[in-house]
Amino acid sequence: MRLDHVSYAVARDSFVSTVQWIGSALGAGFVDGGVHPRFGTRNFILPLSGGTYVEVVTTLDHPAADRAPFGQAVARRAAEGGGWLGWVVSVDDIAPVEARLGRTSAEGHRVRPDGFDLRWKQIGLLELLEDPQLPYFLQWLVPDEERPSADPRTSTAIQGISIAGDAASIAEFLGEPADHPLDQIDVTWVEDEEPGLVAVEFATAHGPVTI
Repeated sequence: MRLDHVSYAVARDSFVSTVQWIGSALGAGFVDGGVHPRFGTRNFILPLSGGTYVEVVTTLDHPAADRAPFGQAVARRAAEGGGWLGWVVSVDDIAPVEARLGRTSAEGHRVRPDGFDLRWKQIGLLELLEDPQLPYFLQWLVPDEERPSADPRTSTAIQGISIAGDAASIAEFLGEPADHPLDQIDVTWVEDEEPGLVAVEFATAHGPVTI
């Protein structure tokens, strides 16, 4: 399993300041990702070294934000004061995950500012809404060179993630061993009052940074 990206959700009035704060901490500026019309959300992204990226996402004033599981998850995290929404695992073929979860994936897309229509399939948002420690799964439907992580804007890379939750449950959900659920990314299990993605550790040119 490969970490595709991590998502940080905020309210609309904190969106720009959060993008600036995280970009400053990581030593690089975000780029406008565009609008997710089916989910009622929009994002800014920061492509990192190592084939991952950070997404800062907020809801739009749009009915889709109330209907779509992703919009609901973003709105709920924003209402809690904002913070890490979750971690996203990339798969080459989402069909086995669909079979395991017993339903089909949802298609998503957003049109980048350059006009390219970025498309993917995703599944697992319903589980994330029920249990914030769990990741969701994504299969890109575009060539590798068009993916958000294809053009790193910095040498900063994700070194590890800290998750409050039950390692065995996450391992079962992923179908991967609990002691090493992700390729090339360290996963640390921590104690916290609420389950979910607690922190992301980055390796930057100026040393380690944890957000």
